[in-house]
Amino acid sequence: MQIYDVIIIGSGPAGLSASIYTGRAQLKTLILEGNILGGNTALTDQIDNYPGFPFGINGDELIDNMWRQAERFGAELKYEMVERLENLDEQLKTVVTTQASYQARTIIIAVGVKRRELGIANEPDYIGRGLSYCATCDGAFFKGATVAVVGGGESAVKEALYLASIASKVYLIHWLDEFQANPSALDKMTEEPKIVPLTNKTIKSAHGEGILNKLVIEDTISKQQQELEVEGLFVSIGMVAAADFLEGILELEDGYIVTNNDLETAKPGIFAAGDIRIKKARQVATAVGDGAIAGIMVTEYLK
Repeated sequence: MQIYDVIIIGSGPAGLSASIYTGRAQLKTLILEGNILGGNTALTDQIDNYPGFPFGINGDELIDNMWRQAERFGAELKYEMVERLENLDEQLKTVVTTQASYQARTIIIAVGVKRRELGIANEPDYIGRGLSYCATCDGAFFKGATVAVVGGGESAVKEALYLASIASKVYLIHWLDEFQANPSALDKMTEEPKIVPLTNKTIKSAHGEGILNKLVIEDTISKQQQELEVEGLFVSIGMVAAADFLEGILELEDGYIVTNNDLETAKPGIFAAGDIRIKKARQVATAVGDGAIAGIMVTEYLK
């Protein structure tokens, strides 16, 4: 079994930033990623608020640059899903994946968050059959089609704008009467003729013979229901913690990891960085800051 100085779980901005710092400190570093390199950031079409890019940058491009920098300093990357952590009170901790086991002197947990599910009864039946949680991943399949986005925040409005460049019509369904996005995004949404806002509406059910082709939506005030013919539904109603494997192992609040200001958990040698920890702001910039702090603190800890 290979022994690493640090294993970083998650390859988003926090994990990659941490690996740059640990790599530069000449610590043997392994990044474990169960899905795609970069996580949610890699799936973001345009990032306009990350410093240093006055005209914005594509999320996938930003992640590619971060990984090349981490790789330059010796970080190793394996695409393996972490199943559990063992021996956390020992000097050498064990990370068990679906494929192997690894030992490390320290661990940085940077798994981030995942999309919240809609919660309707037959939701799992249509995943990959008209229902998606990522417009930039699956939007290309709906060229010229009528689709719907459910959600009222920043990500939902941006996904609707992205889909408007592909689909023929985009319904934007929100259970409140106003959208919670920044004024710039809202102005673009208002100016886009393909986007049809449907406020004070919730989705009650989805229908279709094997493939989604119809939604039943309900007015939150009148309770009147109507049918909406669509070929695709994109769910964008927020995020939830993506660290189920830590339940009962670390101190969590609503699934998020509790840390101190140095990003240490209650277990010595176990750190957390990025969106998975308890914090008020979850942005690419704050994740990068967390990663830098975690990398520095791990280096100090090992010294």
